Amino acid sequence: MYPSTAEYDPKYSAPPQIGVPATAMNTSMAPPQNVAWSTGLYDCCDDVGNCCITCWCPCITYGRIAEIVDQGSSSCGRSGGLYALLNYFTGCAWCLSWFQRQKMRHQYHLQENPCGDCLVHFCCEHCALCQEYRELKSRGYDMYIGWHGNVQRQSQGIVPPVVQSGMTR
Repeated sequence: MYPSTAEYDPKYSAPPQIGVPATAMNTSMAPPQNVAWSTGLYDCCDDVGNCCITCWCPCITYGRIAEIVDQGSSSCGRSGGLYALLNYFTGCAWCLSWFQRQKMRHQYHLQENPCGDCLVHFCCEHCALCQEYRELKSRGYDMYIGWHGNVQRQSQGIVPPVVQSGMTR
């Protein structure tokens, strides 16, 4: 009958997410539309440094992605170590990164493209990790300082740039 306090009081609203453009946030009651990835799956050479690190030691890239996507609840070292152990003993670390990709897609309303997350990580593990890394980087995250560093940077007034989607060339 009466509107809730959250509708009128800004302290009850959700805080803005780091790296999420205001246009990508859901401001209506309609479900958010799927947003295209900022780069393609096979654009690995757009960030040659990360491409090389991911090629030789994907656990580092996975750890950095996991820390940001989990919003600091898991550390880069712990996630990367778990990835490395799972990969060494079973060769199935792609299962771990597959779930992380799903979480990231839902968090940022990204399209399941070019095919299902499971298939992307099973067939193109390194390319998928590179794409996720580039996506977070394009959303304004400094991947080297982790989640807490990015939060601290934002609290100091250094806000990540808003990336406009659309044509880039």
